[in-house]
Amino acid sequence: MFYPAKFEKEGEGYNVTFRDIPEAITCGDDFDDALFMAKDALLTAMDFYFEDRRTVPQPSQAEDGEHLIELPLSVSAKVLLLNEMVAQNISNVELAKRIKVKPQEVQRITNLEHTTKIDTLARAFAALGKNLDLSVA
Repeated sequence: MFYPAKFEKEGEGYNVTFRDIPEAITCGDDFDDALFMAKDALLTAMDFYFEDRRTVPQPSQAEDGEHLIELPLSVSAKVLLLNEMVAQNISNVELAKRIKVKPQEVQRITNLEHTTKIDTLARAFAALGKNLDLSVA
């Protein structure tokens, strides 16, 4: 997932905002610093959605002057899982029952700081009636 970010020159530094993720706001001393901070702000903002069990907006197309900031693939997969759980009104406990694990395991699956095996994510999606597809472009 690539989210468009607006970098606005402010003195010697830059302010960075995301149209799709309004919680992600940051700045940097120069463009490179602002780029680094934008990646961190986007990732940090994802935590808010997970904590609140809110659907994460899908990224829109970049407009003129915007830069695309990549969300790590492992986080993107978890975002898609969260969105599907919210859409189907499935709790962590219910998902745990469906994939036959303890609820604590689902808490780890939906924790952005925890490394989750791709097979585990695929099982979680399957339990929601979805397939996790990978491709190389």
